[in-house]
Order: sequence, then structure tokens, then C-alpha cells
Amino acid sequence: MKLAFMGSPDFAVPALEALVAAGHEMRAVYCQPPRPSGRGQALQACPAHRAADRLGIAVHHPAKLRGNAAELDSFRALDLDAAVVAAYGLILPRDWLEAPRRGCINIHASLLPRWRGAAPIHAAILAGDAETGITIMRMDAGLDTGPMLLREALPIGPKARLGEMHDALAALGGRLILRALAEDPPAVPQPDEGSTYAPRLTRADGRIDWTQTAQRIERQTRAFDPWPGAFTTLGTDVLKMLEAEISVGMGEPGTVLDDRLTIATGDGALRILRLQRAGRGPVIAGDFLRGFAVPVGTVLGTT
Repeated sequence: MKLAFMGSPDFAVPALEALVAAGHEMRAVYCQPPRPSGRGQALQACPAHRAADRLGIAVHHPAKLRGNAAELDSFRALDLDAAVVAAYGLILPRDWLEAPRRGCINIHASLLPRWRGAAPIHAAILAGDAETGITIMRMDAGLDTGPMLLREALPIGPKARLGEMHDALAALGGRLILRALAEDPPAVPQPDEGSTYAPRLTRADGRIDWTQTAQRIERQTRAFDPWPGAFTTLGTDVLKMLEAEISVGMGEPGTVLDDRLTIATGDGALRILRLQRAGRGPVIAGDFLRGFAVPVGTVLGTT
């Protein structure tokens, strides 16, 4: 099939590679433009852009689509059977959605209508969902509201972390999009009930609120690793919480209860197992405490 691919982050790359390996004619890749990165703020292409360069595919990165007549004409001139979309980062206007013969087909990292929006993997882990998955859907003008073509679930284990679920779902998306294109299954409307929204996250969303339950904060350390990171403060130091376990204890939320970094929460207590100071490497709690005193009664998150 004659395809365009529209995606930007690491999540998109397995699907792009799978489509090319399956012999589809990839006429163009659309992705976010290169952006400044690192200490030197040099321009860096996104993962899908780098993959397209490696595969020898033409790359387009328009700053906007709505009202961009020249880019729309170029897109139409590709004479596409379909466009495959995976975390592109721009909303596709209706005239773009209608240009390919089979429309635009989205790889979404949730079991729709659960977790529409920009951060479905984070949201599923944070909420304590037992499973998540991939939905292949035909896009419409709404936000992840289009009819579904295929769905497949993946369990979320009790210790599942963002990184491992991201990679498993990205691989599953690559497999399911091949099936959807080959089988052309009938489109099924999404149910009216059960819709939830996973908004785009910022760095500030990672700040731990110790008045939350120990269970919720433990899930936050897994749902936000590696980004945006679950963090708290100890005086002027920022501490990234990498791993924790539910423990026993009571006290004012954020209070250190013992010499093993057990912290009181709004309901129960949480023992920090692995953490990281800003500018330092990750360490287990015992090694951290040998070089950094945290007396019982210290309150975290007060600055």
C-alpha cells in the first residue's frame, strides 16, 4: 500500500519500521521539527525523523497543518491509500483526514474509550488499571473518538513501570497496524460509556503530594519513570523517587518515620527503596543515607 507515516517519539518507531519491513510503500514521514536539546541547545531530530533518515524516507515537519494549503496540496499529491498516525503531536484537520483513500488510521496506546488524550500509558499505571492495550482506530475530527478497527489488551503487573509498558505497547502497535491494513476489519463505534481523559503531562505533574495515599504515590513512582519523574524536596535538594514499597506507619504526611526512609502519607506509609539527587546517579536508600543524614521527624516536600 502507498502510505504516509505521521509520528514523532520513540513510541512511533516500531510501527514505522514494521510497515517498511512488510513491504509497504512509505512515501513520506511527517513528524515534529528538530528542536534545541542538551546543554549546547543544538537542534535534534525526533526519533521518528532519525528512523526515517535511516530508512531513506522523505521527512516533512510542518509547524502547523490547519490553514497550511501548500502542505495539504503536497500531502494530497502523495496519492495515499492510507496515513498511519502514532503520537504525531499535531491535530489533523478534516481535510487532511479525508485525503487518503482509506483515511488516517491511528495507533493509540489504550483500550479506547479508556484514556483518550496525550498520556494514556502514564494514566493507566497511575490509576491502578489491571490492563491496558492498543486500539487501532480510523480517525475522525474528535479527540481519539474515531471508530475502532482492532484492539488487543496487555496486563499491567503489580510492579509494571512506564518504560517497560511503553516498549511492549509500541511493539504491539507495530504488529496490530499490519493486521489492520491487511485485513481491513469493519469499523466499530466506540462505546458511549467509560471514556476517560489523560492530559498532556508537565514536569510539575511529577511532584509528590504526600497527602495522597501510599498506594497512589507508589504507583506514581512507576508511572512517571523515566518522565516526568516522581520527585519531592528535602530542604533545597530535589529528590527523584525511583522505587518504593508500601509500608506501615502513621504520621503527618511527608514525615520521615524511621532510619530506613519510611515516609508517612495521607493514608499509610511508603518506604523509599531507590532514589536520585539532582545531578547525581541513582542509589539505593541505604547508600543514600550513609552519605546524607535524614533524621527521623524530617518533613519532605516543604519547599
